[in-house]
Amino acid sequence: MELTLDSQLCFSLYSASLAMNKLYRRLLAEVGLTYPQYLVMMVLWEQDGLRVQEIGERLYLDSATLTPLLKRLEKAGLVKRQRATDDERRVLVSVTAAGRALKGRAQAVPPQVRCAMFAPSEQASGTAALQKSLRRLRDRLLAVE
Repeated sequence: MELTLDSQLCFSLYSASLAMNKLYRRLLAEVGLTYPQYLVMMVLWEQDGLRVQEIGERLYLDSATLTPLLKRLEKAGLVKRQRATDDERRVLVSVTAAGRALKGRAQAVPPQVRCAMFAPSEQASGTAALQKSLRRLRDRLLAVE
């Protein structure tokens, strides 16, 4: 393999990720979230009342990265953090009424992303196939550690 920029898979992933983040930044500005905040909210919309550790595991983030994010979401009134009664070391995070209301506005984002990525005829199958390939790649790379 040549040692050129365009022959590197890592650069293709990196530059695609930059383009995807740029698209999300524009779409999420209308919702009032950053991309990492959006990810946290999606996890909590799926399952409310999670421990910080569980959110971190789901998003592949450590608590040092996640805690400031959660504090900003709490300050915005979208989540509530509280210590578990049975173990003060555990912090539970739950969605507030305002956070639940935001979900309705955020539902417009994924279809807009699919429209940007694929032609209408390939949106469902193209998205599913790409996600499957990327998950498999992620899992293989994590297994190397």
